[in-house]
Amino acid sequence: MSRFWSPLVHKLTPYVPGEQPKMTDLIKLNTNESPYGPSPRALEAIRAADNDTLRLYPDPEALALRTALGARVGLGPEYVFVGNGSDEVLAHAFQAFFAHGEPLLFPDVTYSFYKVYCGLYSLPFRNVPLTDDMQVNVADYAGPCSGVVVANPNAPTGIALDLAEVRKLLELQPNRVVLIDEAYVDFGAESAVSLIKEYPNLLVVQTFSKSRALAGLRVGFAFGQPELIEGLVRIKDSFNSYPLDRLAQVGATAAVEDEAWLATSVQKVVASRTVLAEGLQKLGFDVLPSKANFVYTRHPNRNAAELATQLRERAIIVRHLRGERTAAWLRITVGTDQQCETLLSALRDILCSNSL
Repeated sequence: MSRFWSPLVHKLTPYVPGEQPKMTDLIKLNTNESPYGPSPRALEAIRAADNDTLRLYPDPEALALRTALGARVGLGPEYVFVGNGSDEVLAHAFQAFFAHGEPLLFPDVTYSFYKVYCGLYSLPFRNVPLTDDMQVNVADYAGPCSGVVVANPNAPTGIALDLAEVRKLLELQPNRVVLIDEAYVDFGAESAVSLIKEYPNLLVVQTFSKSRALAGLRVGFAFGQPELIEGLVRIKDSFNSYPLDRLAQVGATAAVEDEAWLATSVQKVVASRTVLAEGLQKLGFDVLPSKANFVYTRHPNRNAAELATQLRERAIIVRHLRGERTAAWLRITVGTDQQCETLLSALRDILCSNSL
């Protein structure tokens, strides 16, 4: 502890990101990165922009990127906000919309950064328990609050709400912002973006890190009515007017425009997810129905932490989240077919050796 820290810093419990190990010949299935590279068009756009113009500041409004993102879903750029990864977009949203004195509502098993933002901004919150089968029960989000945050599909469970349930949630809290975090939506869930013009309290946050394989570029974005977008811009411009550099803007814009690459990449991940889930079930694992690029799984007769350790010894890394309701589970990123087969083979060996 430093004597120079402010009282707030002493109280913070920071988010712990997934491990980025330095091991070689590693099968890395712990942070939900894409097993496939980014769009070739995105890479070419980045290379083309790597020139003398880097001496100039980037467009603080990222207008070309916002226009491309909005056009894809039938919205103007005034409905779009962009930031340095969806984590920054979420952080700005927490500060802009949820300081109303009443608790912010989000699930008890979800993206753990939500709780960290509440600590950073001194926001009261209440964890709403998932059902016994790890589902979000929308009716539990009624009553006084400062807002609602739901990841859809949820992380780490991978389970998604359908659009009718999202609509119910919006109508339960018409006077508060409902933030739908859609980091994994492209892998099979229904996006709530189609509801934007109907619900002024809806903010939808997405990212380039998962389906578009640009986690290293750090680009996130949000859709909402202009009133909400303006609130985010006011926070951004009071913190950092230039969150996206020139390379990030041109690369992300090209990625948005390469619809064919996105569709092909997502289809491969979804197909591999099905094979992985079926393979785990054959080994006796319980697997939740995932609409993300990962599966959430547990073995009724095996300790999850021990399984994660034994996989690591075989140069395979998966994510084990300690917690009352998560300690029995492993979150496994969907890799290539070969990576998934290697994982299943390793688990098969581990289970056989443990039973001797």
